[in-house]
Amino acid sequence: MKTLIDLENWSRREHFSFFSKSEEPFFGVTVEVDCTKAYASAKEKGQSFFLYYLYRALNAANQIQNFRYRIVDNEVYLFDQVHASPTIPRPDNTFGFAYINYHTNEELFYDNALEEIQRVKQSTTLHPTVSVGSVIHFSALPWLSFTWISHARSFSFNDSSPKISFGKLNTKEGLKTMPVAVHVHHGLADGYHVGLFVANFQDLLNE
Repeated sequence: MKTLIDLENWSRREHFSFFSKSEEPFFGVTVEVDCTKAYASAKEKGQSFFLYYLYRALNAANQIQNFRYRIVDNEVYLFDQVHASPTIPRPDNTFGFAYINYHTNEELFYDNALEEIQRVKQSTTLHPTVSVGSVIHFSALPWLSFTWISHARSFSFNDSSPKISFGKLNTKEGLKTMPVAVHVHHGLADGYHVGLFVANFQDLLNE
């Protein structure tokens, strides 16, 4: 479900108009999050650490209205929920894009994610066979402890989906940290909203 935004009376009307005219309307930041408790919890439960933090990142994003805005045919819509489109590696060192529905029930999300990951690993196509709808693009680079990242983009395509990338898990003095890069359309969100996402994400990792 989605709601059409009345652009003329929207508080972000000028921001949307200004940044939508940019050749590159996205901005991004890279932060470091503490994964010490999250990693221990995932291992204690026998779960994939990737899916453990992916669910919490998606949960954190869904709590923020600005992460649920999307541009569709030059109109802005607020979606009730947004879902995950992560990159999934294959045995031949290629990858495919997956589509995983967001659920407030973590066990249901986890079960669906495992099934989708298996499907992508056994396929040879890049894109999912289902309509992806409103998503956040996720990617994981567990080999790299990056401090900045860019994304391949087609500037002729009116893209508005946030892009969140996770890096290598590092351990130092008993603490486990991970770099996280967040890119969002500046017409739809500002640094304040990215800050809210990072705070939400960290809180969920600390549970």
